[in-house]
Amino acid sequence: MACSPSKPRIPSSVLVVIATSDWDDRRTLMVGWQLWAAGAAVLAALTAVLAKIGVGGIDSNLATLFRTVVVVALTGLLAINGQLGWQQLVLLPRASLAALALSGLATGGSWLCYFKALQLGPVARVAAIDKLSVVLIAVFGVWVLGEQLGPRGWIGVVLMGTGALLVALP
Repeated sequence: MACSPSKPRIPSSVLVVIATSDWDDRRTLMVGWQLWAAGAAVLAALTAVLAKIGVGGIDSNLATLFRTVVVVALTGLLAINGQLGWQQLVLLPRASLAALALSGLATGGSWLCYFKALQLGPVARVAAIDKLSVVLIAVFGVWVLGEQLGPRGWIGVVLMGTGALLVALP
């Protein structure tokens, strides 16, 4: 039975996900980190498509600079609204500051590479290769951070890597 476009049907499980604020059991999602992660995924997808449109006909490094200015402006708005605790910055451990600085350098390098790749290649293939970072994150998480993944997790990592390669290959 088809539903009318003006009145979409929402499965009850979606409503449970939206209404749940904690793990009830294995069938429901917490509206915490998972929701933020899903938001990040949607915004990353939009980022890829909009960046592909934006780098058309301009230098990819200039595009990266403009994107960075927008991010700095957004962060500035958070600071103006009092949502950033600047006074806490001086209290951060040196190791945290060093790791965050290196993360910032990695982010900048990633953006430069990503925008150049978008300028040269099709967005779906570029994004698929970029998402191989998920596979690398799993490996680095185990190697550097000592995190653990069970067999099901490693199967998922292999499937993500395989899927990314299938999309990326001609």
